Amino acid sequence: MLPELARALEECPIQAARERYAEAILARNCLGKRTAATRKLSLQRLRELYGLDPAIPLFRLLRLLWQAERSGRPLLALLTALARDPLLRSTAEVISRMQEGEELARQQLTDAIAGSVHGRLSSSTVDKVVRNAAASWTQSGHLRGRGRKVRQQVQPTPAVTAFALLLAHATGTRGMGFFHSFWAQILDSPPESLVQQAIDARRLGLLDVTQSGGVVEVSFARLLTPKERQLLNGTH
Repeated sequence: MLPELARALEECPIQAARERYAEAILARNCLGKRTAATRKLSLQRLRELYGLDPAIPLFRLLRLLWQAERSGRPLLALLTALARDPLLRSTAEVISRMQEGEELARQQLTDAIAGSVHGRLSSSTVDKVVRNAAASWTQSGHLRGRGRKVRQQVQPTPAVTAFALLLAHATGTRGMGFFHSFWAQILDSPPESLVQQAIDARRLGLLDVTQSGGVVEVSFARLLTPKERQLLNGTH
């Protein structure tokens, strides 16, 4: 739902409350939907994938980084959706294993999703999820094409890299593990390239990065509120 997300964020200022997004989508029909029912469905799905609420730290950070870099927006949206949608997340390994130029085998996505739900979804629902997942990976830039989808490499930006490293931090990763994490693998770049992107993110004021003896330390104090830092430190 990248176009819908982009339109909603364009319509609402960065400090907008949760209710402002609902008003823009339902009352002002900023997404251009034909019926009230499709407006409600779009709002529901956007909330499921992204939150649309500044009280949710993940959405607050998405919104902040969205303003920082236009070219990184598709990957920022994908990383947020992966963090919130376990079905989409179950397909990530299939995409990450593909070589550049390799055609997507739909059955691999089907098997990955079916394996993650353990029979809780009907085959028709799994098929729908497969279509949606393939579309999501196409919108992020990992795949290209319509009927025949082929793998291509994405190019992360400093803001995207900062977001991926922060997600790794939030899930318990530390040190150089940031650059080998699930979230880093989504970015199609070797660890040394991501280290350089992190240094560029420091220059943009997004991270604090230090290097010493081959060890890279990353601090997220510039992105996180004191309460968010306290919650993360208390959890891990």
